[in-house]
Amino acid sequence: MPLLPVLVLAVVVLLDVVGGAGMPWLPLLAAGPALAASTNGPRGVVCVGLLAVATGVALAIGHAAPVREPAAVVSALLAVTAASGLASALRGRRERVLAAVRSVAEAAQHALLQPVPDTIGPFRVAVRYSAAAAEARIGGDLYALVPTPYGIRLIVGDVRGKGLPAVGTAALVLGVFREAACDEPDLLDVVARIERSLARNLGPDDFVTAVVAGHHRSGHLEIVNCGHAPPLLISGSGEVRAVEPTHPAPPLGLRALAGQTPRLQRLPFAVGDQLLLYTDGVTEARDHARAFYPLAAGVARHVCDEPARTLTALHDELLAHVGGRLHDDAALLLLRKQTAEEPACAPSWCEAAAGRYA
Repeated sequence: MPLLPVLVLAVVVLLDVVGGAGMPWLPLLAAGPALAASTNGPRGVVCVGLLAVATGVALAIGHAAPVREPAAVVSALLAVTAASGLASALRGRRERVLAAVRSVAEAAQHALLQPVPDTIGPFRVAVRYSAAAAEARIGGDLYALVPTPYGIRLIVGDVRGKGLPAVGTAALVLGVFREAACDEPDLLDVVARIERSLARNLGPDDFVTAVVAGHHRSGHLEIVNCGHAPPLLISGSGEVRAVEPTHPAPPLGLRALAGQTPRLQRLPFAVGDQLLLYTDGVTEARDHARAFYPLAAGVARHVCDEPARTLTALHDELLAHVGGRLHDDAALLLLRKQTAEEPACAPSWCEAAAGRYA
C-alpha cells in the first residue's frame, strides 16, 4: 500500500473528526488515488481508491448523512480512481519506453565516445563528459584518444548545433580521426583528412571547433587548434598556462571560406606535465550571478598526480558553480606524462599500435 496517499487519507479523516463539519471534507479523499497515480502502479491506485471509498462510506454513516450525499461522493471517488489507474498505466508505459531509449542512447554513447583507458603508453588519462540533455546522454561534444605507430594522438571538439544532427557530425569526425590518426605520419594530414570529409558532408553553416594533439617520439607535443578553446598546459610544479595558438586557424569545415590553413605548434612535454583539453560547455558555464566558471583557477586548486581525481574535483566544482545542472555539453580530457617508476598497465585495445609506440 503506498504510504503517502494513505497518509493523505488519514489527514482527511483527522480533519473530519477534529472539524466535525461532516460531508464537506469527504471530497478531499479523492486526493489519495490521484496522488497514487504519480508514484505507484495501477494496483496501488486501485487499493488506495478502494480504501478512500471505504473511508468515505464509514465517515458518511458516522455523520448519518442522507443516502444521496455519500452515494455522490463514492461515485466521484470511483471515477477518480479509474482515471488515476489509467494515468498510472500510461505513466508506466512511458517510463518503460524511456528506459529502452536510454539504454539505446547509452549503447550509442559507448560506440561513439569509446572508453579511454586509465593508462596508455607513458601517459595516465582521465575523461569526464556531461551531456546537457541528461535523458539523451550524448551530445555534440566529442573526444577520442588513439595509440598509433606515430605516437599517442587525441582530439577534443565541439560541433555547432545540438540534437541528432550534432551527434551525427560528431560521429563523422571521430570516425575519420580514428582512421587517419593511424594512417597519416603528419598530424596536419590527419586534420586535412577530417576537413575534406566535413567539406563533403556538412552544410555551409555547419562547422566543428577542435584541438588535435599528438605526442611525438621526440617527447614534444604537437597541437593543431582549429578555432577551439586553448588547451591548458600544467607543468610538473603546478603552474597552469593556456596554450594560445601561434597561428589561429578556422574551425573544421570552414577552411574554404576562411582561406587559412592550420599550423602545427610544438611544445616541450616533460615527465610530470599535464595537458587539459576541454569544450566551451566548461568555460562558458555560468553561476546565478552570470559569472563564468574560472577553469584555470579551478585546475590550479585541484591538480594532482592522479588525472581521474583532478577531473572529479573539477567536475564537482563545475556542477556546484552552475547550481547542479549544465546547460551545454561539457567534455574534459586530461593527459599526464608519468615517470618511469610509476606503475603502468597495458591498454586493452590497439595493443599493436601501443606496442610499436612504446
